[in-house]
Amino acid sequence: MSDPDRPGGRGFQDDRDKCGVCGGDGRLENAWGQVAKCPSCHGTGRRMEDTGFRDVTKTKEAHHRQTNKQGQPEPKQTWPTTPDGIKLATQIKESSAIAEDVKARVTREIIEHEVSHGTCTQTFLKKTRKALRLPPPPPR
Repeated sequence: MSDPDRPGGRGFQDDRDKCGVCGGDGRLENAWGQVAKCPSCHGTGRRMEDTGFRDVTKTKEAHHRQTNKQGQPEPKQTWPTTPDGIKLATQIKESSAIAEDVKARVTREIIEHEVSHGTCTQTFLKKTRKALRLPPPPPR
């Protein structure tokens, strides 16, 4: 049988095994009498094993997804999608007075305007036509 008073016995707790924060008591008491579980040993009174590294990685599945590698990126839009944007882009494309690089730049501007506003606003259409000296569209 084991003797609790001898080293290695069941009831013996060596000073090396005692928690350095609570002194082996497992609880802490403040000046106002509040008692709390020791944050170091979590109430056991024994020193926690020092693993040297505390793993704080997230374990939820959502944290392991690689968001930037989920399939192919969406293809870039090359032509306007709204009816007014399509009319303006077609009118620009068919114009012989406008240089090719300007046509490409303005078409990109139309696409960007549609993406940011959801549609081509009348103000945008008028300003673009005026800047490129295009005739007004035929009445609806």
